Amino acid sequence: MHTRGIFFFSFILAIELYAYQALITVFRGSNILPFFYFGGTALIFLSILLYFNLKLQEKIKIPRQLLMAVFFLLFIPKIFTSLLLILEDAVRLIKLGVNGVTSLLGNSELLFGTGRSEIWSIITLSIAAVLTLTFVYGAIFNVYNYKIRNVPVKLLKLPKSFNGLKVVQISDIHSGSLSDTKAVQKAVDKINGLKPDLIFFTGDLVNNIAAEALDFVEIFAQLKAEHGVYSILGNHDYGDYMLWSNPEDKIANLETLKDLHKQMRWRLLLNEHVHIEKDGEKIVVAGVENWSARGRFHTYGKLENALQGIEDAFTVLLLSHDPSHWEAEILDHPAKVDITFSGHTHGMQFGFEFMNIKWSPVKYFYKQWAGLYSKKEQHLYVNRGFGVIGYPGRVGILPEITLFTLHSSN
Repeated sequence: MHTRGIFFFSFILAIELYAYQALITVFRGSNILPFFYFGGTALIFLSILLYFNLKLQEKIKIPRQLLMAVFFLLFIPKIFTSLLLILEDAVRLIKLGVNGVTSLLGNSELLFGTGRSEIWSIITLSIAAVLTLTFVYGAIFNVYNYKIRNVPVKLLKLPKSFNGLKVVQISDIHSGSLSDTKAVQKAVDKINGLKPDLIFFTGDLVNNIAAEALDFVEIFAQLKAEHGVYSILGNHDYGDYMLWSNPEDKIANLETLKDLHKQMRWRLLLNEHVHIEKDGEKIVVAGVENWSARGRFHTYGKLENALQGIEDAFTVLLLSHDPSHWEAEILDHPAKVDITFSGHTHGMQFGFEFMNIKWSPVKYFYKQWAGLYSKKEQHLYVNRGFGVIGYPGRVGILPEITLFTLHSSN
């Protein structure tokens, strides 16, 4: 097992043991508690092992999303439980003082499951229960609860003939996480009902392999826009998170994925641009392959190629999957990209949005993580995603279909 795998499983075990303290504080003397609790722990480990063993999954016919659901519903609430217990321990250590800290290992009141406040443990377990129910609700009711967001944007150089241009963006479909084709069909019907002039898809058609998208090709092929449907690749589309038996299989998988874009009549932009013409005036639609300022993601994008030869006078609409690309390269490019369309973050599928206030844990990893951002009369929009990955649901951050209406600021 790789070092990262050992660390990951060790982390899970540590959280399981630590969170268990709240239960034994409240339910002292229970004989069946350890059986149920650590039975759940065994299920967590089993779900992870099966999730990464595709051959065994196929053999025993277990959906990957079910495995991920088991992990999230049984484990994630325990992380919050542990955080609250850490807070209690910090208070206990402060009360003990310096001498108490130095004798920590010998103090029976700080040993596993002892000396804790029963009231605080009840509060902790209650919060964990509410979180579990919230995650269950998000998995049952919010995966296909698409929210249409209307976003007016003013662009400095937009030609008059394109004033009022309607652009629909979807992102991060993650076909391998979707099972309800009827719900996806309704979403496609909603998009077509908006009568867009352009449709943009900003990457991650699949989770890992091209075959995941096969059940949805006919549905997404129905998308219609006056000036066409344009798409790019996201980090999941390259098959980088799979263990391939040989490099040729990985290359073949990517070629199959590109072919699916053709079958859906989506114009896949691979570090290139096209001109859209209307009444003798033109705008540019450019698309770059995946590029990230975060080192753990592979970089395939070549912005110079995508924007090569573009005159400064043209309005440039750029598709780039990862929003970290915007500040790292796009903002200062001589082509002066007017608006960049991104996705990738999903808003972490967890958080809240109320009035003009929004929060998600992903904000601590991505400066631009959901919605519209503007600098120097240039804009970035980060779509919250169409599908799901990891946690098979959404809490507070709903799947998104974005309708932009572009206006000239002149």
